[in-house]
Amino acid sequence: MSTTTRPATLTDEFLDGLVARVPGSSGATWKLTEVYTGEVLVELPQSTEEDIERAFHEARAAQRLWAQWPLKKRLEIFERAHTLLLDNALTTTDLIQAESGKNRRMAVEETCDPPMIISHYLKRAPKLLTPKKHGGPVPFLSSSTEVHVPKGVVGIIAPWNFPFATGLSDAIPALIAGNAVVVKPDNKTALSPLYGISLLEEAGLPEGLFQVVCGEGPDVGPTLIDNADYVMFTGSTATGRVIGERAGRNLIGCCLELGGKNPMIVLDDVNADEWVESATFGVFGNTGQICMHIERIYLPERRYDELRDALVERASTLSIGASYDFGPEIGSLVSPDHRDRVASHVEDAVAKGATVLTGGRARPDLGPAFFEPTVLEGVTKDMLAGRTETFGPVVGLYRYRTVDEAIKLANDTDYGLNASVWSGDIARAEAVAERIESGNVNINDALATAYASKATPSGGVKNSGVGARHGDQGLLKYTDVKNVAVLKKQVLGARPGQDYDAYVQQMLHSLKLMRRLRVR
Repeated sequence: MSTTTRPATLTDEFLDGLVARVPGSSGATWKLTEVYTGEVLVELPQSTEEDIERAFHEARAAQRLWAQWPLKKRLEIFERAHTLLLDNALTTTDLIQAESGKNRRMAVEETCDPPMIISHYLKRAPKLLTPKKHGGPVPFLSSSTEVHVPKGVVGIIAPWNFPFATGLSDAIPALIAGNAVVVKPDNKTALSPLYGISLLEEAGLPEGLFQVVCGEGPDVGPTLIDNADYVMFTGSTATGRVIGERAGRNLIGCCLELGGKNPMIVLDDVNADEWVESATFGVFGNTGQICMHIERIYLPERRYDELRDALVERASTLSIGASYDFGPEIGSLVSPDHRDRVASHVEDAVAKGATVLTGGRARPDLGPAFFEPTVLEGVTKDMLAGRTETFGPVVGLYRYRTVDEAIKLANDTDYGLNASVWSGDIARAEAVAERIESGNVNINDALATAYASKATPSGGVKNSGVGARHGDQGLLKYTDVKNVAVLKKQVLGARPGQDYDAYVQQMLHSLKLMRRLRVR
């Protein structure tokens, strides 16, 4: 297949049908392009404040009915959706590649995330959402029941690096819990989430329950947050601060997965052949545009040259190109603007004394936004590449003499999203992992094992975020807890005519007795 030939699945009629559901009463549009070529794929409507408010109004109306459905009936829709998402994965893959420029392997793997989320919560949701009865203050005569109720309408602001995965996977537990959703995808990557929503509706999701609005963040974000009952955001730390502040003023909750400057510590007993393949993916997977990707690698002094040379050799042989088949190992960056940002980090590092061991150049011969896999040496904290998130196919290598030094260097950042530790001794690696300040730590893997473990919450610490997706928390955050308390007999308080001093002594004695008997 020609590297510039649009897949046959992506007809103009198909694409126009996807964006037809986006409200845009002003007539303003945004040119959504194929990243490989710069060709305009579709004119994406841009939503006004009135459009957004109307979307929330329609979502609330649908949510009131949806929340009344028995959980079993809601889950049946997601059983069907699981099948539809997998049966149509290759069409989704074509969309993801066209709008984001990633290579086909990453695009296919992205399509697997929503079915994995569905599978997990199909098993877990009944236990999480079934009311739980607890003891009350007086044994046998009182009880308290924990009831989880949906928050209402959840606003989701999805990023461009994994538009289908985050656009759907963050919405699925919210929907299962009985909420409606209004999602704002990035303008550059709105097609794949729009297609995913159409598949959910084909599976039986009520029309109007899952709304989409489009526009640039500053134009759309404030109105979305002001109308939402909860906000889920994935993106930069700077934007996350703005969203968190506005959510706080509105007294609504939010979950923020933000930036990272993720480290990898390689211990001196590592198997170099196993390490180099995982490290290569951890740095260059999705052309470095993964929130959890590795940007700093700490290598032991006595094996530094060996491990450095192995990584540089592997990086230099990575195939890079624009293709809708499985040939290229590395695809494009998402846009020329982002290519320029990545290039500026490399140029700044070189100007301040860093050395490019491989890569370091844009590749306009391949497409508008391609950049070579790049390995740097001699990166310092006064360089952009040494302190801020590059979010591209660039990594810095660092020497260390002791494990304590490596841990100190790894923690020397304002971020704390993901980290990786490599060793031939799992217990030794675990001891290091315990000391790393990060929401996720992968042992003998770069990033995938932590993120794909859907039963365990995944989030960041420090400036990398608030809250988590996945695990029980990933669903329960979309609910409020109602406490239904029952008193069977009026035993709280002094009896009529009882001396209050006697009542106090009786109460204190009862509390001691209940503690000894362990009934409270």
